[in-house]
Amino acid sequence: MKKTSVRTRVLTGTVAAAALAAAGVGAVSASAETTDTPAVQAAAKSDTQNRNLTETTGLTIDAATRAAQAALDAATKAGQHVSVAVVDRDGVTRVLLKGDGAGPQAPESAERKAFTAVSWNAPTSELAKRLAQAPNLKDIPGTLFLAGAAPVQSKGAPVAAIGVAGAPSGDLDEQFAQAGVAALSK
Repeated sequence: MKKTSVRTRVLTGTVAAAALAAAGVGAVSASAETTDTPAVQAAAKSDTQNRNLTETTGLTIDAATRAAQAALDAATKAGQHVSVAVVDRDGVTRVLLKGDGAGPQAPESAERKAFTAVSWNAPTSELAKRLAQAPNLKDIPGTLFLAGAAPVQSKGAPVAAIGVAGAPSGDLDEQFAQAGVAALSK
């Protein structure tokens, strides 16, 4: 019978131990995935009572899409070529529609107008007027203080905004954005 060296025996033992450890970790990991244990249920229940958490309200993707399409339809009916953006409470774009014939600047302008409206919970036509008293507002990154966006509110708080860009005037853009807001109440 051939004798194995100490080195070979140590390596073989190490490999065997590693394989057993891996199997044990896999078993523990698999059992950790079950959520019906009393400890997991208690942790989940206590987490719902945690005062360190907050809940927010926002538009569903379906509602955001309907609002964007309604704004785009209003512009198309008026013979205007625009882009429409719907942003959530944090100013993150949820829907962006670039209408047929809209200019290359329109999508970004619509997003920035929507971001501005949701940030201050006011139509951008009103915010543009505030620049006379506070001209540095225009220096805030991501904003665009031109008429053309309207906030979407729930209980007076902003939950989204609709921005429109591309019509010959901001007043028209804002009229189309308001059509998008109105579509949400139907």
